[in-house]
Amino acid sequence: MKHLFMGCVAVCLMAMVSCTKEKEIVSSVPAHIEDGMIVLDTPEREPGQESALGMTCAPLDTVHVAFVGIGGRGYWAVDRYTNIEGVKIVALCDAKQERVDLTNKMLTDKGWPAADEYVGDEAYKELCQREDVDLVYIATDWLDHTNIAVCAMENGHHAAIEVPSAMTIDECWRLVNASEKSRCHCTILENCCYDFFEMSTLNMAQQGLFGEVYHVEGAYIHYLAEDWSYSEPWRLDYNIANRGDNYPTHGLGPICQVLNIHRGDKMDYLVAMDTPSYNGLKVAKELRDTTVCADGDHTISLIQTAKRKVIEVQHNVYAPRPYSRMHQLTGTDGFANKYPIEQLTVKSMNGHDELAAGVKDSLLQAYRPEFVKDIEAKAREVGGHGGMDFLMDYRLVYCLRNGLPLDEDVYDCAEWSSVQELSRISLENGSMPVKVPDFTRGDWDKIDGFHYAMK
Repeated sequence: MKHLFMGCVAVCLMAMVSCTKEKEIVSSVPAHIEDGMIVLDTPEREPGQESALGMTCAPLDTVHVAFVGIGGRGYWAVDRYTNIEGVKIVALCDAKQERVDLTNKMLTDKGWPAADEYVGDEAYKELCQREDVDLVYIATDWLDHTNIAVCAMENGHHAAIEVPSAMTIDECWRLVNASEKSRCHCTILENCCYDFFEMSTLNMAQQGLFGEVYHVEGAYIHYLAEDWSYSEPWRLDYNIANRGDNYPTHGLGPICQVLNIHRGDKMDYLVAMDTPSYNGLKVAKELRDTTVCADGDHTISLIQTAKRKVIEVQHNVYAPRPYSRMHQLTGTDGFANKYPIEQLTVKSMNGHDELAAGVKDSLLQAYRPEFVKDIEAKAREVGGHGGMDFLMDYRLVYCLRNGLPLDEDVYDCAEWSSVQELSRISLENGSMPVKVPDFTRGDWDKIDGFHYAMK
């Protein structure tokens, strides 16, 4: 009976694999099934392309910045840039004239010269033809990010892209190829990498306080009920139409840096699961008069790395629960957790017990990166999510002015953003494993660990 049962299981599994093979894999790039895993094709480098790993560019005395998309985040980014030394704001671009007018008024009120104006859905193309632009800062809706960034790089400008930087695997490869070919930087504006807790615990992990970190968790859990109807209507439309983790990078970016992704380790494969759409479908019915919502209320993606470490990423923008990015690190000798309360355990200091609040705060302060200690007061004053937005901007300008590699490179852009389509592919194929593309094309272990470049 046992042998008969096992035989039936084997036949069923073979039938499942056979059915999966016959099913078309809907992907933005060619894909096939290999050893029970969905594998996406890796394009070859074209002539003239070379790795952008650790890439540096000539130092810039002054960073001439053009902003594309100034309806919300872009407006506040312009405001923050007026507080950074060595910056000149040369152009503003948006689909709506009133947004450009409002932003230019803010500049002139601060004593800055008005920037040149570009208005229209494709006005960025004319902007990118300017020769006096060093950096194009992109804060439009998601679907335009890649096209604008590629246009900027093809015209010889560095590109900084709001999150997520790309929505498909094909777009991820377009960013990588454009950066490798143009030798222009392409960075993801992932402000959560510059949260004070995230930076301190990253430094602690790199200094070995947690031992070998082998399991990390990140999330974007944010009840967006008030945002669907007015501030970002296009975001609801995207979630209605697309299944998967549609906003992975806030939780994923900081924990990828802890695990040295493409700096000694790499994401190997992903498996995703989700719930039905309950609140999401309710919102879709109320605001869009549709009976379909592709995005599940809660999505979980599990990622195995090449070194067999585990990344867990969650997405939920529909539940009335407290905001959380999780940011949890588990190591052989310690533990860190940001939400719902900040916690630290360091075996060498207090065994398995959580550190007392005063000790924890002192330790976090002691392990702030040195550049953060130097500018923390100004960052908190200028603000932007408590100061992390300003730190992100400051670091980008610092690296460009000193000819240093960026903290977040084009491979981070691609890897972190790729989870959106990878999770969808896994979900639509019964939570089948999906191989994560190696956007470095084999160079993921050429750098030994993450670090902030300093002059």
